[in-house]
Amino acid sequence: MAGPEVLGGRYELRGVLGVGGMAEVRDGWDARLGRAVAVKLLHPALGARPDARARFEEEARAAARLSHPNIVAVHDYGHHGGTPYIVMERLPGSTLIDELGRGPLPPIRVRAILDEVLAALSVAHAAGVVHRDIKPANLLTAGPGGAVKVADFGIAKTDDGGHTATGQLVGTMAYTSPQRLAGAPSSMADDLYAVGVVGYELIAGRPPFPQSDVQALAAAILHGAHVPLASVTAGVDPALVSVIERALALDPRARFASADQMRAALAAPRPSTRVFTAPFAPVVPSADPRTEPRPARRGTVLAVIGIVVALVVAALAVALLPTSRDVPATTGTSTTTSTPSPSATSTPPEPVSSTTVQPVAPAGPPPGKGPGKDKGPKHRD
Repeated sequence: MAGPEVLGGRYELRGVLGVGGMAEVRDGWDARLGRAVAVKLLHPALGARPDARARFEEEARAAARLSHPNIVAVHDYGHHGGTPYIVMERLPGSTLIDELGRGPLPPIRVRAILDEVLAALSVAHAAGVVHRDIKPANLLTAGPGGAVKVADFGIAKTDDGGHTATGQLVGTMAYTSPQRLAGAPSSMADDLYAVGVVGYELIAGRPPFPQSDVQALAAAILHGAHVPLASVTAGVDPALVSVIERALALDPRARFASADQMRAALAAPRPSTRVFTAPFAPVVPSADPRTEPRPARRGTVLAVIGIVVALVVAALAVALLPTSRDVPATTGTSTTTSTPSPSATSTPPEPVSSTTVQPVAPAGPPPGKGPGKDKGPKHRD
């Protein structure tokens, strides 16, 4: 019975872990160091193409110079029978595709994943490396809830040159920025846009552009026609939703300028919704009149003021009514007794005996001496 295939006299190949467009990943064992590894081999059909071989080798170099806890480490690179291979660290877990298979992820988990991916991209971008294929399948985990590591720099672009023709689209379309689809050169901003797409998918359970038809998908991305995340799911932290939506903005000037800036927005403290009361302030039941809404209290005060004003007006009206001395009697028989006038004190009036007359002139001081100088009918003897 033939033993396992060995690469470079050191790496034993076992089962297949995954298959991509350029290569397949095999479970391996490093016999020299006694540890599990993952071995990525270029497809034999691409091995004869110089551009494919150069791109594969560039991946190994780009990833090997990136050392970070959230980036899959590269241990070795070589050729076996004309086929290039890359030896990487072997993680015991799976990818975010497996976590998504169980449904949308909790916001706290999404926040942690995005932070770790951005931390990895910050290091890569500082080294002049653009990943160009950020998606759940390239984000490995050490198990459910475990740390995330960015893998597959197979189509990475570096500052010292790329291996794709101008305008050639690489990567997965659903995670490609509108500018890249329109033919603009790839940039670090494309990676940040893809992080926004991943964040949307982790929360909603589906990508923002779920169209299966390629033309419909491209049109939706180019026009930014996605359903707002806040409308897809309820109860998600608005700050997290805001970060994801900003990363997906159609205008690149409205997006984040760097991975560090996007990380800072994710880490920004969320405003507290706790309501603080004054120390030792009693809690007044809502039924207490003191807690009535201000409009109702204002209406009561206005009503009281109106009543007071009405009473004052009524009192003034009564005070201004004419008295009996000012109104002449026109009918009837009356018996009068003269009384001293309070204003005519210089000449006392002469007493008049009770008698009956018809008609009777109003009682009061002689004409011209009273305070009002009554102009009524004069009394005739």
